Amino acid sequence: MSTEANKVVKIGGAAGMWGDSMLATPQLIAVPGMNYLMYESLAEITMSILTRAYTRDPQQGYAIDVINSMIADHLEDISRRGIKIITNAGGVNPQAAAARLAEIGREKGLELKIAVVSGDNVLPRQEELRAAGITEMFSGEALQTDGVISMNAYLGAFPIADALAAGADVVITGRCVDSALVLGPLIYEFDWTMKDYHQLAQGSLAGHLLECGPQSTGGLLTDWDSYHSWADMGFPIAECNADGSFVLTKADNTDGIVNTMSAAEQTTYEIGNPGQYMLPDVACDFTRVKFTEIGSDRVLVENARGRPPTPYFKACAQQLQGYRVNPLIMISGRDAREKAQRLGENAIARLRKIFAARGLEDFSSTNIEVLGSEYYYGANSRARDSREVLLFLVVHHQQREALQLFVREFSSLGLASAQGFCSGITGRGRPAPYIQLLSYLVPREYVDTRIHISGQEVSPRRIPDDLYQELDQQCFADSLSDRPESHAESEGVTVPLLSIACARSGDKGDFSNIGVIARDEEFLPFIAGQITSARVADYFVHLGVSLVERFALPGFNAFNFLLHDALGGGGTASLRFDAQGKGLGQNLLEMTVVVPESILHHAAFKKLD
Repeated sequence: MSTEANKVVKIGGAAGMWGDSMLATPQLIAVPGMNYLMYESLAEITMSILTRAYTRDPQQGYAIDVINSMIADHLEDISRRGIKIITNAGGVNPQAAAARLAEIGREKGLELKIAVVSGDNVLPRQEELRAAGITEMFSGEALQTDGVISMNAYLGAFPIADALAAGADVVITGRCVDSALVLGPLIYEFDWTMKDYHQLAQGSLAGHLLECGPQSTGGLLTDWDSYHSWADMGFPIAECNADGSFVLTKADNTDGIVNTMSAAEQTTYEIGNPGQYMLPDVACDFTRVKFTEIGSDRVLVENARGRPPTPYFKACAQQLQGYRVNPLIMISGRDAREKAQRLGENAIARLRKIFAARGLEDFSSTNIEVLGSEYYYGANSRARDSREVLLFLVVHHQQREALQLFVREFSSLGLASAQGFCSGITGRGRPAPYIQLLSYLVPREYVDTRIHISGQEVSPRRIPDDLYQELDQQCFADSLSDRPESHAESEGVTVPLLSIACARSGDKGDFSNIGVIARDEEFLPFIAGQITSARVADYFVHLGVSLVERFALPGFNAFNFLLHDALGGGGTASLRFDAQGKGLGQNLLEMTVVVPESILHHAAFKKLD
């Protein structure tokens, strides 16, 4: 498509997950000049749910509510306004999702051109991949095939752009990187080429800021009390320019807030090394990204840089490894934490005795958490004397029958354990599949991307081999070398990190990341000197963290901490209540720093009760 110098493309983030708010679509449709709505619907856990649904019914396997409600309920308005739809709600069955939306369209008198981007399913080629010697990204183990129920590569943005160029009104994909749902339309609208790396990086950052919906408009914000309500939360909009720069904003007269901190927190969400954020179309460097508030709820985002991508797609496999069950019980009264801990330990011991008597194997793994005792703070907990706690007990076994015994027997402890045992209305629970997420780098020649529009196949562009670069050949600056001047602990006043910084945490597999952003540039040296990798590792030692890496983002006064082995396996494989590390950023903000007394009077210093 031809590019005009002053052209602005508006893209609204209408969903950040499967099951996002019904408020988003009508809110964004009403924004003048809206060009695209993107609906991001997939996560590793979602893929597991959709895979199981598809195995039960070949017409399922897609995010039903996104297609049947979030989009369908407003399809006539969307079509009348000429807004195009981009979504990965196709899950593991994008063809069925497209067929259903086309049927809905016909019922409303609309003939939609719906494109399906497929080819992400590489499960049929797993034996070839095993023979090729690919290994799991983190463990180094050979490709697993026994019990693997799905294996999907993360596709990029160029097939989405090609579908739009072929006239699609709606593009439905299977697994792709979330940011591609925004980058694809921008490639099409601005005629970006495969070598426009800086623009591709900026477009990917726009996608990163929209992909989680209202998380960039005040959702999950550290300073949650800086605006008045979540009731009518504003969903994010990117107003994008041909040079890749864009303005992050939201609809007028909606709740939430868009400022440099909301943008900064979301930028650090679920990333590793910010100088090497690897995507199928571009390798991004976010270390020098700049945020500028240019108006109320309007932030200009600039300076993401890009380099050639690697010759691989990341692919995630899901492997069935037995079953799990997790009763949730409230315990009240004096010594509630101790009573709950004993209850969990004794329940496991009781079932081990029963298993032995019946010739059953032991549990594969178990986990006991006493929530309300600040379990995730470890030795830093200040709630040891809580009189009301929740026992979160999870057990994993290879046999469903063993866990059915556990469910039955656990209930009997309501008569034989601590007073204050309250089971509520959650029921006894039932064994559910335990699924391990495995990640691989798959050479691109094993991924056959396809585009179909109304039964016709469209040939997607493919990145030429000579444009790839292996990761170790890429010339990213070492972000650690850009650390600002450090102020180690000295005489002064001890305050929580929260007073001088904000934070956001997330997950990737068994890694958790915590982005820490200084409230003001003057505070950065105290973070640099005192919130070290070693200190963060020690702070979370009770969670089994094996290593912490620290990366600097000097463009917006931040650090990203990458915690290895932090989530007990991560995602569907974790037995933890906080399996995705969502609370770890808040935990870290309670760590203390020493600052000069003069800092307490700084305008950006957050005074705490």
